[in-house]
Amino acid sequence: MLPNLRPAERRVAEAVLTNPAAVARESISALAERCGVSAPTVVRFSKRVGLAGYPQLRVGLAMAAGAEAGRTGRPMTAGIVGEDDSLSDIAAKVAHAHANSIEETLSALDLNALKSAVRTLSSAEKIDVVGVAGSGLIAADLVHKLQRFGYNAWVQADRHAAVTALALRGRGDVVVGISHTGHTADVVEPLRMASSRGVKVVAITSDDQSPLGLLADTVLTYRSKEPAFRLGAMASRIAQLSIIDFLLGGIAMRQAQPVRSALDSTFKAVGAL
Repeated sequence: MLPNLRPAERRVAEAVLTNPAAVARESISALAERCGVSAPTVVRFSKRVGLAGYPQLRVGLAMAAGAEAGRTGRPMTAGIVGEDDSLSDIAAKVAHAHANSIEETLSALDLNALKSAVRTLSSAEKIDVVGVAGSGLIAADLVHKLQRFGYNAWVQADRHAAVTALALRGRGDVVVGISHTGHTADVVEPLRMASSRGVKVVAITSDDQSPLGLLADTVLTYRSKEPAFRLGAMASRIAQLSIIDFLLGGIAMRQAQPVRSALDSTFKAVGAL
């Protein structure tokens, strides 16, 4: 492809090929200045390689750099947001962190565990989803979608409320616990009580050997580092949402007719507002 590029575009291409990770961190003006070209030339090069523009090129290069870092064992630094970063830098790093989190979650996915969780939730009489703080928001998202699917589902974002609700559950019911570390007592202890009452326990966590993972009947794990001063909290949230969407997709396929009917009813109800 290089011979077909204009001289100015070729200089951009050579910079990308020489150090793609550096380009992923550069603003369009910085790259243009380094290559001795104009910013529109960088945009034209991005479009010549089939992309919408420079931001998409940076995201692609950041993802490639992250994948290479994972293969070689080098530390991953593209997710760190620095004080000198522009909004474009931050957007590229967030996109990279999200894409990397989804890719790692998919690669680590235990399909047998996913199938088991889909079966368990599909046949549940009542479903409680327990999560606190950031995981509570994920729990609320899962419950909202389960309700739209026609399931009797509730979110429990408080330990006392969770214990109260789960004290009334038994065989035939399911509780889903969401905790990144798997050590959150406000999630683990209510689920431990529910398990003792015959409630099926599904865990969504990054650690299957954590207290939450060890007490669950089915564990859905994901890979997502959450170090301080980085974008890990965002990445773990995206990983959890990915697991939830995997689950919901499986339930929708397994219970296609009733789910379709429930969605039609809820869409009509909302549309009438």
